[in-house]
Amino acid sequence: MARIKKQNAAREAEEIIREAEAEANRIKKDAELASKEEIYQKREALEKEAQEAKHEIRDSERRLAKREDSLDRKVDLLNKKERYIENVERSLTDKRKALDSREKELTDTIEEQKATLHRIAGLSEQEARQQLLTRLETELEHECTQLQNKIIERTKEGAEQKSREIIAMAIQRCAADHTAECVVSTVELPNDDMKGRIIGREGRNIRAFERATGVDVIVDDTPGVVVVSGFDGVRREVARRSLEKLIVDGRIHPARIEEVVQSTTKEMEQVIREIGKQTTFDVGVHGLNSKEIELLGRLKYRTSYGQNVLQHSVEVATLSGIIAGELGLDVQLAKRCGLLHDIGKAIDQEMEGTHPQIGADLAKRFNEKPEVINAIAGHHDSIEPTSLYTVVVAAADAISASRPGARRESLEKYIKRLERLESIANSHSGVESAYAIQAGREIRVIVNAEKVNDKAASKVCRDIANEIQEELNYPGEVRVTLIRETRCVEYAR
Repeated sequence: MARIKKQNAAREAEEIIREAEAEANRIKKDAELASKEEIYQKREALEKEAQEAKHEIRDSERRLAKREDSLDRKVDLLNKKERYIENVERSLTDKRKALDSREKELTDTIEEQKATLHRIAGLSEQEARQQLLTRLETELEHECTQLQNKIIERTKEGAEQKSREIIAMAIQRCAADHTAECVVSTVELPNDDMKGRIIGREGRNIRAFERATGVDVIVDDTPGVVVVSGFDGVRREVARRSLEKLIVDGRIHPARIEEVVQSTTKEMEQVIREIGKQTTFDVGVHGLNSKEIELLGRLKYRTSYGQNVLQHSVEVATLSGIIAGELGLDVQLAKRCGLLHDIGKAIDQEMEGTHPQIGADLAKRFNEKPEVINAIAGHHDSIEPTSLYTVVVAAADAISASRPGARRESLEKYIKRLERLESIANSHSGVESAYAIQAGREIRVIVNAEKVNDKAASKVCRDIANEIQEELNYPGEVRVTLIRETRCVEYAR
């Protein structure tokens, strides 16, 4: 029995050893698999980090390549500028040498003339010098006039071939911003008793109305009317319509005032949108943002120099399309630039900055094309134009602003400008009289035929035009017409 038990125990021990060895092998295999899995994960993480590092290196290399390209372009530009400056300096040096040579020739001629005069006429040095200088001055003035006339004639001969380039590149002078705009509206009253109802007890109605509309209501001794005053044209129109509704309704108290102003404001928003839509339809510009259409509608209630800005924008759009068609440009794009060029004026009273800056910011926000943005920002030459559309819009803007009757100015300023025009013309030698006509857009100058000959007349006319351009500010252009005539009068007795 003991032997059997011992054999069983040995077999059990062997079985336990085999199971332990199997378990140990299994555990060893699991450990090896786990370690392999961990090594594989770490390898993947390292490869991912290496890949990201490679991407970053590629991006850095790409950015460095772009910077190198940019630096190369800047170096090329600087080299071109240096060559241009060298050419200009060389040209100036040549001209200076030519002038020095000419001056030397004139000096030699003067000395020769002086010696001849002394020898022949027996004049004193002072008298000879005076006669010689007078003669040379006359000859040089004559030569200068002839040269200017030749240059003008050559320019006229090539004008027809280069007309498109001249139109595209011409710099148009525009009027500066003006604050003396129309800022009041009048509302008729059925009777003067209505003024008291508008004012209300201790002024509560008029205060509530002004607070709700943001305008000033002026009630004075003028019979049958009250005046609504405000710089914002839209608010002023809302106030005018609201006041007319209150007068017709007859119920004028603070609560009713607020109710009418709110309803009128909503009506005005709809009216403004309809005006904007109709304008885009009339001009033929489509695809505008709804906010742009609303801003165009607001321009109907904005004026500049007394000219309605919306009507001015329509004119500029039409003129831009015509000019673009002549130049072979995109007519629709030119119209779009012209229609939106003053869109900044719709909100320039609510934001800081000039209306071209505000308009350009709005155009960027509405994802307009770069040509439209540059035309808006540069139509007053505040920035460098980057496309022909900017120059086209600037030209159309000047044409619309300078046409007779488009804009107005104060009477005092108008009279002073006419007087200054005439005084500039009268200050030139040989001018007998000058008259400003066509509302200051033309000046007629009459010269003495005995003091000013035909060739000198063109020089006098040009000098007057240049002085007007330098000293006066005005929209559009001023035409200078010089008249020289010889009159012979005899009497038969």
